[in-house]
Amino acid sequence: MFRYIVRRLVISIVTLLVLVTAVFFLVRAMPGDPFLSEKLRPEIRENMRAYWGFDRPLYEQYFRYLGKLLKGDLGTSMHYNSIPVTKLIADSFPYSADLGLRALLMAFVVGTGLGIVSALNRGKWLDYACIIVAILGVSLPDFVSGYLLQFVFGLKLKVLPIALWRGFKYTILPTVALSFYTTALLTRIMRASMLEVVGQDYIKVARAKGLSPVRIVARHQVRNAILPVVTVLGPITAAILTGTFVIESIYAIPGMGKFYVVGIQNLDYSQILGLTVFYGAFLIAANFLVDILYGLIDPRIRIYRRDDRQA
Repeated sequence: MFRYIVRRLVISIVTLLVLVTAVFFLVRAMPGDPFLSEKLRPEIRENMRAYWGFDRPLYEQYFRYLGKLLKGDLGTSMHYNSIPVTKLIADSFPYSADLGLRALLMAFVVGTGLGIVSALNRGKWLDYACIIVAILGVSLPDFVSGYLLQFVFGLKLKVLPIALWRGFKYTILPTVALSFYTTALLTRIMRASMLEVVGQDYIKVARAKGLSPVRIVARHQVRNAILPVVTVLGPITAAILTGTFVIESIYAIPGMGKFYVVGIQNLDYSQILGLTVFYGAFLIAANFLVDILYGLIDPRIRIYRRDDRQA
């Protein structure tokens, strides 16, 4: 197990390095100049380029950025008066993480629950109802579901606030809107996985032993069917926790999405790079944890033993 974890850790570090390299050169290849929008004389613009190090060769800029990155320095924002990008992340990530955790928990509980109910009632009206919910959730874009919730519960019924982040009531609508797609996705995955394990030999053996239907479902079907859900939780968790641009914009939530959009609009290289690296590191870490958990949940999976024998 230890060797497997080390290998996965090394792969994660290499993946992050490739991500940083690719994003650095892609950002520099974007058309435009961060100082062209400024009403500055050419000599002042050149001084600003020299101040930010853009007058140096591209490879030198790259290695300087890597050196700072190893020290935990993500650079300073060119748009927000040279505020460190780490401070922007520290100020905005708690809002994105709070919203993301609420949405993820709701999506996991409701999605897996609907998937189980749908599979156990295959061909019945409950199954069709769950399928319709899943299709709607996957089909509706975030901005549509977000605005619909605002219109119905905020403007028409007037039972919930439509924007801002000032208490529990303010979190309900954005949480539901953000979890809608993930709930539908997990419902479909859980339903398909439950139907797949129904015909497995160990389920037949459990029935032959006389185990109760509830025990078979809880201890055998759900435990094995949930593995595909765990697999997709890594990227889904990272995507939700690091902020969703659309939902945060609709509900005026001061999360990371706002800074990402502003950084792209202003060609703020440091801001774009810093937020992307943070997002990428978060995604890689989530996938790393999923890889470890995946082998621990299912006793049939012995990746680490096979790796140890081959080492």
